[in-house]
Amino acid sequence: MKKVVKTNHAPAPIGPYSQAIVSGNLMYVSGQIAIDPLTGGMIQDSIAAETGRIMENIGAILIEAGMDYANIIKTSIFLTDLNDFAVVNDTYGSYFSKDFPARETVEVSKLPKGARVEISVVAAG
Repeated sequence: MKKVVKTNHAPAPIGPYSQAIVSGNLMYVSGQIAIDPLTGGMIQDSIAAETGRIMENIGAILIEAGMDYANIIKTSIFLTDLNDFAVVNDTYGSYFSKDFPARETVEVSKLPKGARVEISVVAAG
């Protein structure tokens, strides 16, 4: 059985997918890019700003499901330029205090809406 998670505090999907799905005690959060949920515009001031907006969007989805960043068990990070890894890593890491999730970071050729970073997570409740 699955439950769709939806919040207005994170951007609406830009395609045929849900913000997140809960199945059992696991929540699968779709890849998030730096869309401001209030304006619908992309945040592209800096790679740190993009990453921060993404993590805030993920946080809003987690809250809607009664979770927080400590519930994240797996993260996938997609970058259009691995040279941005250090800044993304620092910004992403600031949302955790201990027991960091498992993670992979990969370089891809292109992301939706000209994004430079996209992050998806799996959380356990």
